[in-house]
Amino acid sequence: MFIATGEFGSLLRRFAPLVLAGAVSLGSMPAALANSADFVRSLWPMAEQRGVSRSAFEAAFSGYSYLPKVMELTRKQPEFSQTVQQYVDRRVTAAQARKGQAMRAEWAQTLAGSEQRWGVQPELVLAIWGMETNFGGFMGGENTIHALATLTEGGYRANFFREELLTALRIVSDGHVSPRSMVGSWAGAMGHTQFMPSSFMAYAVDYNGDGRKDIWNSVQDALGSTANYLNKHGWRPGETWGYEIKLPQGFDFARARQMERAPLSQWQAMGVQRVSGRPFPRHSDVGRLYLPAGASGPAFLLLPNFDVIKRYNNSDSYALAVGHLADRILGGGSFATPWPAGDYALNKNQRAELQGLLNRAGFTVGSPDGVVGPKTRAAVLAYQTRVGLPADGHVSGRLLERLKN
Repeated sequence: MFIATGEFGSLLRRFAPLVLAGAVSLGSMPAALANSADFVRSLWPMAEQRGVSRSAFEAAFSGYSYLPKVMELTRKQPEFSQTVQQYVDRRVTAAQARKGQAMRAEWAQTLAGSEQRWGVQPELVLAIWGMETNFGGFMGGENTIHALATLTEGGYRANFFREELLTALRIVSDGHVSPRSMVGSWAGAMGHTQFMPSSFMAYAVDYNGDGRKDIWNSVQDALGSTANYLNKHGWRPGETWGYEIKLPQGFDFARARQMERAPLSQWQAMGVQRVSGRPFPRHSDVGRLYLPAGASGPAFLLLPNFDVIKRYNNSDSYALAVGHLADRILGGGSFATPWPAGDYALNKNQRAELQGLLNRAGFTVGSPDGVVGPKTRAAVLAYQTRVGLPADGHVSGRLLERLKN
């Protein structure tokens, strides 16, 4: 994933199901250890129980000291507000698509073999690689074990990171990578496509057959591991992630909300068409409507593979960027429908302000808390209906400005 503010929240959404049971069973370590040496000594019985060799354990912790800069990053995660447009436009560019095409040519044999084995479209695997580390351009500069140890020793989500730390030690002990070569982000995401240790253990593959699963130094292993991850989470071969669509005038948003997920034939019966003008390949495919900028911006019908991408990072913005970059690597262009001008994302204070304005306008939200829940959505829909706006329920800067005026 991209290493940015709010990184751990994304990591936790992404990997918590893999480690929850193990993390709970470990219990809590002593709250106050005298120093890092005591902390490391306290880890050894658990590491030994996991099958970690003493030599690997000592090598992994050679030169270890608590890393204040890592703990500082846990405190520098303010809310970062950006629209889906801003998120996608910063990550999906013509230059990035060209680089992906060059990588497709360079790794054609690996990608073809990967697709044959796991059924995942090569361009999609490339898009994840590009999104996560700019095709290996930056895989993070932290010693993974030392970073995870710091997070655990510092008490930051200690159960989660202790589990990842013990798993990382086992990866080193099994000989897949040396401790010094196991580098990644401050939060433990590793290699070309940024696997957490728990995901490495569950999904990494030895694609090149050298006896090691090396997602740091072997592009083959990294790409194969990513395809395997997606396959194991339900990737549907031969299907895309979704379609950009256009909505007819007078589109029934209320009915669309009731439908939620429906066969493409039902969406087509409501007047929905692909922007390309081509028919949907399979009318029985089930899709859901996604309006990342409301009714005035690009619209999409998302298919099951979109949700598989979200298993990599549980974010609609991320999955849309991955799918769009894959399409651009295939030779596609920008979205056909332009993003609305002048829109912006709301931070928590601005969302609370919007809720207060809705209350004053007679649309009951309750106490403004900056959290957009069912009451706020219902109030927004009621307001949009009253003033003659498309009732899409989209909360954004444009809506706030309209309420102010």
